[in-house]
Order: sequence, then structure tokens, then C-alpha cells
Amino acid sequence: MKTFSPTPKDINHQWFVVDAENQVLGRLASQIAHRLRGKHKPEFAPHMDNGDYIVVVNCDKIKVTGTKMHDKQYYRHSGWVGGLTATPLCAMLAEKPARVLMSAVRGMLPKNRLGRAMLKKLKVYAGPEHPHTAQNPQPLTLPY
Repeated sequence: MKTFSPTPKDINHQWFVVDAENQVLGRLASQIAHRLRGKHKPEFAPHMDNGDYIVVVNCDKIKVTGTKMHDKQYYRHSGWVGGLTATPLCAMLAEKPARVLMSAVRGMLPKNRLGRAMLKKLKVYAGPEHPHTAQNPQPLTLPY
């Protein structure tokens, strides 16, 4: 029996919508990264982008466990001496809630051009509305 290697004609990208309300950040991010890579499909290949498109709504109502809301920091550097800025998770959720989930998922994807292509298939919105109704996304319920 020959080993199956998928080709671009074998790839079928589907659209799913996930409601992030009352979901735990890390658990949600790991399941989204799993779907973006396509590891849930039997024709998974690590060298190809055969994952699905994921639309996440209500990411401003995401939850974290423990004291991460005040202890977790997001760092960025301006490139100048002394230009390191730290922002706590509570401030980041108030200002840019989509960036919190994007950052968590980005850390779980491959660190190469394939991972950057997979991240482009993630669409995150703070409210319950999204502009992707033309793609007819199916609701996705995640196991945990």
C-alpha cells in the first residue's frame, strides 16, 4: 500500500465560526491552532496548509484562570534604548481584545512562512458581528 501524500486538489478549506464567550484563553487557542493546521483531518500533512478558516466572535468576553488577568504581561519594544513596554492582560483585553487571542494562537503555530499563512485564516472580532456571512460559516462547538 502506498503512502498517501495530499496534493493541492485534495485540500478542502471550510469556514467555521466559534463563540469565545466564557471560553478559557489557552484551551480555546490550542483548539483553534489545531483546526488551523488541519490536524483534525485524515489527509493532514505537516508541509501543507490544509486547515480550515476560523472566525472567532465575542473575544472580548474571554476568560482566564487564576491570577493571569493581572499577572500576565504582553511586551513590545520600540527599538530604542529603554523602549520596553509591558501591558497587563486586563488592559490588553480592554484596548485590543482580538490581539490577545491572535497572540496566543500565533505561539502555537509553526514559526515559518507556513505558520504565517495559517494565521491569516484566523479572523477575530470583539463583538458578536462578523463580515463573513457570504462564506456561510458553520458553527463549531469545541470539546472543552
